[in-house]
Amino acid sequence: MSGASRTTADAQGDVVVLLIGMRVNHFWAVHQWVPVMSAMFRMLAELKREPERGLLWRVLLTASPRTYYVVQYWESKEKLYAYASATDAFHHTAWAKINRLEKGGKVRGHVGIWHEAYVVPQGAYEAVYGDMPAFGLAAAHGQVPLAARGRFAKDRFAWRA
Repeated sequence: MSGASRTTADAQGDVVVLLIGMRVNHFWAVHQWVPVMSAMFRMLAELKREPERGLLWRVLLTASPRTYYVVQYWESKEKLYAYASATDAFHHTAWAKINRLEKGGKVRGHVGIWHEAYVVPQGAYEAVYGDMPAFGLAAAHGQVPLAARGRFAKDRFAWRA
């Protein structure tokens, strides 16, 4: 990018965001949390290889030395649900293993897992990026000059496809 530029996300309609992650509760239990982290990377690789499943973009973040999570943007909640329940996806394999361990009393609290999913209706989100390559919502849906959606946040919230 040359010079100062401000852009916004080119999202249209509802936006689907999934926050999903893990927390290492006991660092010494490497045999418990490394497989969970490996599974997270394996699912992300699968989704990258198979874009038809609906993941538009993701970024891996850390909240602390214990907590790692991924912000994901999806095409639709239907595609997110379809991936979560697809028997041919690695997610199904990983959850089956977790359920077996839990049922067998072998989950001992060494690693926590969590997710939050949001469907954000059009008019309930806005974004601005200053001198940034496409990131977050803009990486998922494209990026347009700020003037295309309005100079002020209230204008971007009011914009309709």
